[in-house]
Amino acid sequence: MSGPKCCQNPPAISSGGEADGEVLQIASLSSYVSGNPDSKTAIILVSDIFGFEAPKLRQLADKVAAAGYYVVVPDFLFGDSWTPETQLDDWTKKHAPEQTVEFAKPVVQALKEKGISKIGSAGFCWGAKVVVDLAKEAEIQVAALLHPNFVTLDDIKGVKVPIAILGAEFDEYSPPELIKEFEAALIANEVYHFVKIYPSVGHGWVIRYNDDNPTEVKSAKEAQQDLVDWFGKAFKDLTLLENCYYSHVNSHGKSVGKCSL
Repeated sequence: MSGPKCCQNPPAISSGGEADGEVLQIASLSSYVSGNPDSKTAIILVSDIFGFEAPKLRQLADKVAAAGYYVVVPDFLFGDSWTPETQLDDWTKKHAPEQTVEFAKPVVQALKEKGISKIGSAGFCWGAKVVVDLAKEAEIQVAALLHPNFVTLDDIKGVKVPIAILGAEFDEYSPPELIKEFEAALIANEVYHFVKIYPSVGHGWVIRYNDDNPTEVKSAKEAQQDLVDWFGKAFKDLTLLENCYYSHVNSHGKSVGKCSL
């Protein structure tokens, strides 16, 4: 499920504009962090194969942080991001996303120990598989997958938390037909969700858009804002559901009503 098109328009690590955050150690992982450290809501961004240093990923982290979140972008690749000199299949075997989720769980725990009460996560391409596995185990409260790779229909059927899926019209790894299957599974399982397919763009566009392509730039900015809006809406609605639940539970812990959005 990976190939040359997964690697198009790689980021220039030494360029891409200024970032507002800093690199700290979280759960023994170097992590780019941005936003208010006293926020009670954190967002973990899981990179694609190009790693946590990608400038446009860090700029997106700053954008999400500006909405009031404490944003963490861990180096789940341990400094070994993919390069064109590396065979992609060999690299993927070394960095299987199914195994990476075990590195993500300590990050979630470290944030909880910091006093953060709500955690969301968004994954890009390779990172989407890490996030969907967290969502299947309810390690996080809100999830988002952007131009996902390695994610299967069975994965989506196992999701237990609100989830957004942002896909591209031209994406051989998660084509629109598959995204629609994902949406149907979420509807069938009554999972709170947001699904959108962006026209005229391809895999990886949200954080690897071509600056010289106005269509890609416009669509990437739209998707980035949709991501910020999704976290805001999902966390707000989760709070409403929690308040509704407690107002419909009697002193014996038994439900006496129904809550829905």
